[in-house]
Amino acid sequence: MAKLERPFGVWTATAMVVGTMIGAGIFVLPGRLAPLGWTGAVSWIVGGMGVLAIARIIADLTIQRSKEPSILTICGDILGLLPGRVIAWSYWVSLIGSLSVLAMAGAAYLLHLFPSLPDGPLEQAIGGTAIVAALTAINIRGVRNAGNFQVTATLLKLVPLVVVIGIVAWLAVSAPATYGQAPHAPFSTASLTPALAITFFALLGFESAGLVAERVRDPARNVVRGTLLGLVLVLVIYMIVSTGIMMASPADELYASSAPIAYFVTRFLGPWAGDAVALFAGISAIGCINGVILFLGELPLGMVRDGQLPDYMAPTNSNKVAAQPLLLGSLLAIILMLGSATGIGERVLDFLLRLTTASALWFYAAICIAALVAHVQRTLAVVGLGFCAWVLYGTGLEAGGLGILLILVAVPLHFLIGGRTRARGTAPAG
Repeated sequence: MAKLERPFGVWTATAMVVGTMIGAGIFVLPGRLAPLGWTGAVSWIVGGMGVLAIARIIADLTIQRSKEPSILTICGDILGLLPGRVIAWSYWVSLIGSLSVLAMAGAAYLLHLFPSLPDGPLEQAIGGTAIVAALTAINIRGVRNAGNFQVTATLLKLVPLVVVIGIVAWLAVSAPATYGQAPHAPFSTASLTPALAITFFALLGFESAGLVAERVRDPARNVVRGTLLGLVLVLVIYMIVSTGIMMASPADELYASSAPIAYFVTRFLGPWAGDAVALFAGISAIGCINGVILFLGELPLGMVRDGQLPDYMAPTNSNKVAAQPLLLGSLLAIILMLGSATGIGERVLDFLLRLTTASALWFYAAICIAALVAHVQRTLAVVGLGFCAWVLYGTGLEAGGLGILLILVAVPLHFLIGGRTRARGTAPAG
């Protein structure tokens, strides 16, 4: 079998990280953090330090095993077939939940631009279905198309955030007293844990480049640079945007707003800016959706090529894309969206929302454990494990318990699939 195409360089890898991390979340997160005041600002620093530790571990594992398809297969090879499949299953399902939520959020922002149209749950679900279907078609046509779209979407989604940064900088220079007009909650140690759980949700996806390492040229160099560069860029943007908005806005008004960035921009640039922010928020969600859809196919494909899954679970089409799991994941996300519109699936969507962070944490913890076993950055691995446990506690007992339940579902699936299908490093038959 011919080698897979490697169209991604360092800038596409960076765009993949930035595009996946910056989704619709940043457009609502300042409101969620508003009641926490300065504790929310500190949580960005603490969360960033923890995520940077895990990102460095991912980078070093990728360097050590640069011929592996992805960080997931690296974990599977180090920890064993069963743990590898369990973690991959948990991560793949969390992607489906994220996809459904992001699609409906993106549709809601875009519908905001057309006030004459109804914007109820059904309309959002239909709009989200159209977005998922269109991006699925792009990804099925090839990862190069998906990568090019990701770069474009990433550049566009940064526009409203740059506007916010510009307003914050202008206020800091010309009207610094603005930051002291409204009181904000002081730092509280007790509030740091729930604040950290909120900010960590916005940081999910920093491992994106490592998940598609097989598609990246010179992965030992470009995956590492793309991961660290993208993560640092996102952290700086998030800290400036979230903290700047908080400092210049009354906490109660910011918390009450469903679109805090639009609220902030409207205060200083006028109502027309709200529509502009809604447009770019929709673009942001679409860029994030594209990255998630790409991973729905790339994740099982990497496991197939590593022998962790049989060939029939992720066959490639003429464009070298694992269309089968990609289509399945997109279909399940669409079903969840349409179900939520009827009210029947509302509890299911709530389940996935609360579970996304908790389930993803098991993957990050597995990376740290793999690093300990492989003698890679062992001190950072211990720090990363402690950080994962801390954030998991912050998500609440219910989400953590549901995450464990999800992991247990993968155990019988493992025995149904059977053992490793081929020796490591050999290509699939078809």
